[in-house]
Formats: sequence, structure tokens, C-alpha cells
Amino acid sequence: MNYAMIAYITGWVLNIEAAFMVLPCFVALIYGEKDISAFLITILLCLIPGILLVRKKPAKRIFYVREGYVTVALCWIVMSIMGGLPFLFSQAIVNPIDALFETVSGFTTTGASILKDVEALPKCVLFWRSFTHWIGGMGVLVFLLSVLPAVGGYHMNLMKAESPGPAVSRLVPKVQSTAKILYGIYIAMTILQILLLLAGRMPLFDAVTTTFGTAGTGGFGIKNDSMAGYSTYIQVVVTIFMILFGINFNVYFLILARKFSQAWKAEEVRWYLGIIAAAILVITWNIHSLYGNAAAALQQASFQVASIITTTGFATADFNMWPQASRTILVMLMFVGACAGSTGGGIKVSRFVILLKTVNKELHQFLHPKSVKKIKMDDKIVEHEVVRSTNVFMVTYTMIFAFSILFLAMDEHDLITNFTAVAATFNNIGPGLELVGPSSNFSVFSNPAKLVLIFDMLAGRLEIFPLLLLFLKDTWKKF
Repeated sequence: MNYAMIAYITGWVLNIEAAFMVLPCFVALIYGEKDISAFLITILLCLIPGILLVRKKPAKRIFYVREGYVTVALCWIVMSIMGGLPFLFSQAIVNPIDALFETVSGFTTTGASILKDVEALPKCVLFWRSFTHWIGGMGVLVFLLSVLPAVGGYHMNLMKAESPGPAVSRLVPKVQSTAKILYGIYIAMTILQILLLLAGRMPLFDAVTTTFGTAGTGGFGIKNDSMAGYSTYIQVVVTIFMILFGINFNVYFLILARKFSQAWKAEEVRWYLGIIAAAILVITWNIHSLYGNAAAALQQASFQVASIITTTGFATADFNMWPQASRTILVMLMFVGACAGSTGGGIKVSRFVILLKTVNKELHQFLHPKSVKKIKMDDKIVEHEVVRSTNVFMVTYTMIFAFSILFLAMDEHDLITNFTAVAATFNNIGPGLELVGPSSNFSVFSNPAKLVLIFDMLAGRLEIFPLLLLFLKDTWKKF
């Protein structure tokens, strides 16, 4: 284990987090808020260890997959702990576990909250709360790779560990260039959404924070009613961009490179858009009587489907009050999630496609035992290692999900609340049903239950295994 390299990268993450906190300081100055001190103190607490850890470059720069996974997991934990300090120092949140919950929810782009009145928070705190979504959406280590050639030829081990989905590929030969392209697309789409929201007469502060939540597919709102109080135009813009940010960013690169035929071959994206269209049509039909006309029902159904499948978590309606069929579809979408290589969470559409094709292959094997059938995606053969890792992921996912519900049951809440609370946090969505519905929050849970949900949020964002490796004794052995 290359501990020096892990410490070096962790130091840079702390320095970058300190730099990011300068932005809420400017917001505090603009609005004349005294809570700027909370961020200044936290910046100092980040820089002291950060600068010390990066003063000397490690002599040994070999960086394997094990180090990559451990580094990503540790960096996200450290980043979340430090990111929660402004909430405590500003007294916006007084319980340390609640502050950690809110911060982890932000960085993992979950959007689950323990706050009952977000409008009472200072502007600078609200800005930081939403900004954590934007930071976590693409990943702070991907950002690090785009600006700092920190780990020689072993960049890919970091990117694989942090990027969501069953496989990560380079867009161009150099990983640093790939990271720059990804962040370039991310920033361009962010700016475009802000401009479109401003065109709809949305206040600048609202437009920026809402875009942060959309880009990171996180869903922290700055209003107690989330997005319900905004105009139909604004809701439609947010709906479109939630769907766009849920698409694999490799597709955008192919479009920019004018490789349209390759972009169209992205089977996962076709499935993703097909699932969205089917869910919208069924829910629109199911709820049209609640809204009086098909247009209003279509708009509400589109927003909620986009919000749930992309794991954003914004809400324009209390879907907890919708018919059972619509609620069931939304819960199913919680598990499907967005595309691999996007900012969205969930199990990922690609994994479900691989699993469906695996089942189809096995059924054909029963009928034709001697036949050889290969699983293909995008006209390419899916390697056995990818199929195996997908199956292992699903088994591990199911076990963690079941044990999480069991732990939450100790709080004596109803099964629907516990089930959807785990689904909402493990899949990085935000709202669930019943006591954790879109008009409620997660403050109903005890501190031990919140720690379980914090673990679920981190495990969901990091695709489970980087976090689990921290608890394996062999991980820390020197080979």
C-alpha cells in the first residue's frame, strides 16, 4: 500500500475543497452575512493539513487499483467531514451527525435532508449546500485529475473508482485530457442551464443554486416546496436538463466529435430514454384526473419521472399522494437510475440491460445447450469480467439493502418509510414515501439510523466496493 501517495492526493483534495469554499465567502460578502467566519475557519482547517500533506511529492509513485479505491473512499469521507463544518460553525445545524448527513447527502448528490426550514438558512450556507451537489456530481478527484498530473501513469485507477457505472473508458489517450473534456462539457451545460433559467425571470441566486442541484442530479432546493413555486417554464427547463445530465457524458463527446453514428449506437441511452417515455405516459394516464387536464398531468409526470430516474430528487408535487400505480413506478425508477458515466445515481440502466441479456442468454442455453451465445452492447461483445462484476454488484447491493432496512427497523417506523428511505439514500435520490416523502425529511430517524443512511449514501455514490474495501484487513497489508 502506497500510503505516501494516498496522503499526497488527500492533501490536494483538502486544498481544492478549501478553494471551493471561497465561493460561499463571496456570497456572504454580497449579502452582508456574518456567517462568512464559518467558511473562513473551515478553509484554514482544510489548508493546514492540506498544505503539509502536499509539501513533498512521494518518491514512490506506483499507484495500483487497490490504492485507487482506498484513496477515493478516504477522500470522500474526509471531504464530507470537512464540508460539514460550516453548518456547525454557522449554527445552521447543531447536531454533528445531522451536519455530516446533510453534507454527505450533498456530495453524493442524494438530496435527502434533515432540515425542516431551508429558507431560514443564510444565503452563503444555502449556496454551499447546493454547491456540494455540483462538486460531487462529476467528482472532486476527476477535477483533481483535470488540473494536476498527480499520479503519473496511474490516473485511471482513480477515475474508475470514482466514476459511476460498470465500466469507464478513456475518451482520448491521456486520462488528464479525458478529465478536462468531461469537466468542460459539465461546465458548459451548467452555464447553459443558468442562462435559460435567467431567461425565465428566475433570480440569479435561485438559478445558480437550482442548476447546481440539477447538474449534480442532487436535488437540494432552496425553497421549502422545492420547485413547486416556480413557473411552468422553469420546471420544464429543469426537467430537460435533469434528463440530459443523466446521459453518459461519452455520448456528448461523440456528438461534439461529430461521430453521430457511434453516439446513436449507445444502447444504454436508448433504453434510458425509452424507460423515461414509457413511465411518463403511464403516470400521465394514471394521474390526469388529479390535475383536470392532460397537459398539466404530462408536465407533472415528466418532472417527477425525470427527477427520480436521474436521482435528482427535486419535486413539484407531493407524489406521496398519487395513486398506487404511479407511486410504484416511481419506486421502481429509483432502482433503475441514470446512465453509467453520468452524474446520476441508482443501479444504472447499463447494469439492468446486461442482466436482462444475461437472463435471455441463460434461457437460450436451456433450449440449446451446445450453442455459444455472446452478450453484446453497442454492437460490441461484453466481456465475461463485466458480466461477473455486474452479478457480484447486484448480490452485494441486495445484501446491503436488506441489512440497512433491518437496522432502520429499530426506530419502529413503518416498512414503506424504511424501505424507501434506504432506496432513496442508497440510490442517491433524496425523497422517498410516507415519513420521508417529498413534503417531509429525514429528521425522523435516530442518530444510529442516520449513520446507516450516511453509509448507504457513500456506498451508493462510490459503487459500493471502494467503501467496503476500507473494512477488509487485507487491504491494509503491505505486499
